[in-house]
Amino acid sequence: MKINTLLVGLLTSVTLVVGSAQAADLSIVSGDTGNGLAFLRSQLDKFEAETGNKVTVVPMPSSTSDQFGQYRLWLAAGNTDIDVYQTDVIWAPQLADQFLDLTDAAKDVVGAHFPSIIESQTVDGKLVALPAFTDAPALFYRKDLLEKYSKPVPTTWDEMAATAKEIMDAERTAGNPDMYGFVFQGNAYEGLTCNALEWVKSSGGGQIVEADGTISINNPQAAAAIDRAATWIGTISPEGNLAYQEEESRGVWQLGNSVFMRNWPYAYALSGGDDSAVKGKFDVAPLPAGEGEGAGSAATLGGWNVAVSKYSPDPEEAIKLALFLASPEVQKERAINQSNLPTIEALYDDADVLKASPFMANWKEIFQNAVPRPSAPTKVKYNEVSSLFWSAVHNTLSGNGTAAENLEVLEADLSDLKGDAW
Repeated sequence: MKINTLLVGLLTSVTLVVGSAQAADLSIVSGDTGNGLAFLRSQLDKFEAETGNKVTVVPMPSSTSDQFGQYRLWLAAGNTDIDVYQTDVIWAPQLADQFLDLTDAAKDVVGAHFPSIIESQTVDGKLVALPAFTDAPALFYRKDLLEKYSKPVPTTWDEMAATAKEIMDAERTAGNPDMYGFVFQGNAYEGLTCNALEWVKSSGGGQIVEADGTISINNPQAAAAIDRAATWIGTISPEGNLAYQEEESRGVWQLGNSVFMRNWPYAYALSGGDDSAVKGKFDVAPLPAGEGEGAGSAATLGGWNVAVSKYSPDPEEAIKLALFLASPEVQKERAINQSNLPTIEALYDDADVLKASPFMANWKEIFQNAVPRPSAPTKVKYNEVSSLFWSAVHNTLSGNGTAAENLEVLEADLSDLKGDAW
């Protein structure tokens, strides 16, 4: 097996860092979905064997919004029970003051990561978290059903909806009453912000709040995109989709009961498992584009990182754990076993990774269309911005007002929240 020279050097440096450990009792939080918790435990077992440290996993809700709320409570109270936090890519500006600066500890390894991802975790010159994996969603599609009905992979949302309905209706007639056309994350939480940002951005409707802090969401393209999505509920998507998060969507899809699904890369490996009804029957493509000026595929940039609490009683050992979880060794295993996308560029050319997850070669195109959530311009107010946005969208999807009406109210609420400046 040939491993990139850079990876060997990085692995050596990480091994040296964790090799001289003094035993400590550490704890890390995890809201992992799918089989992510089992994977994390398997890596922690290796870390324990290497260092003599003990690491306890503190389970968290799978909802990122609930996780963030709990993190804020613990950190505000100076909680010393949690040493390492797993953090969403958008949380760095909001939690930076509560985390240790990892700049010096990671100086020999940061150069291997995508610069934009390191930049996303750097606040006022302080590296507050190390990237564990990155994320951008895709359109999962039943290639067997598209072939059966001689349909191309859709490139626009309207084409997706039309294909979804045609195949759904035909499959129901043929004897599967549980078949739907499209499942996504429609619950009122951060996941809906991600989905709706894709609808809006892909239709030329902006990014809710632009990089310069301008509130842009109240525009006709954005309203049309959200109204379009509202027509899916109760037609190609089940009414229950209004309560779906990632795992509920995957559940319907993996039982073989949806033609299309919007989800993150983690669902790829699980969909190909031996217990999956869609094993060998699906593929992924960039998310569809909207209509009109400025339209194009858009995928919300996600990803998870590891940060060390400044209240940790064992900061040195906690930093070693963070370095370990962000290392090429663990990222490679994540890519192979979890289909999580590495933040270390060299791994995209690794033969073992590409053999296990050949789709990763195609994900570069999806990354080219990645759109950040407006956490940088809105700073510590991002969580409230997102909550107001997903609430307005959920109201529209639920039939409580049109998108134009709800976005007008949203614009006013965001203006009040912004005040003189973000």
